[in-house]
Amino acid sequence: MEPVFELTIQRVGALLLGLLATRSLRAQDSAFHAMQQRGKVAMGVDQYSSFHRFEPAADGGRIVLVRDSTDAAGVRAIRDHLKGIAQAFSAGDFQTPGFVHDQTVPGTRVMTAKKATIRYVFHPLPGGGEVRIVTRDAAAVSAVHDFLQFQRHEHRTGEGGQHRH
Repeated sequence: MEPVFELTIQRVGALLLGLLATRSLRAQDSAFHAMQQRGKVAMGVDQYSSFHRFEPAADGGRIVLVRDSTDAAGVRAIRDHLKGIAQAFSAGDFQTPGFVHDQTVPGTRVMTAKKATIRYVFHPLPGGGEVRIVTRDAAAVSAVHDFLQFQRHEHRTGEGGQHRH
């Protein structure tokens, strides 16, 4: 009888771990969905039907946001958003990513302090656009990389840097 009792305790333990893991995943999915909804408000496009890329580079990096190029209104909204964040970031204003992620985004304090050493350049792309982030300041490059890494993680883009929501 003892082996059956041990097996039952092991099963109960495994079930409890599974339940806790499921609850944790549900909470993560709820947080991700809430972030996606705030992103839709901030960017003007459905985050689940767009592609994000956050790519580091030796001199900074780039943010890419695109969607189906046949959606003219969506493409226009993306381009307007990216132009707006290029201007805001140039001024040291990172309120939009703070709103989307509901927290101060890593790297933005240094990026604000070093705003005179960083350029943010919008380029249109088929289906949307990109903001190229360029600097020669080592501390600013590091901060940009922290910012982009956080974005990759939060938007669940993985190491490849691209993800369709």
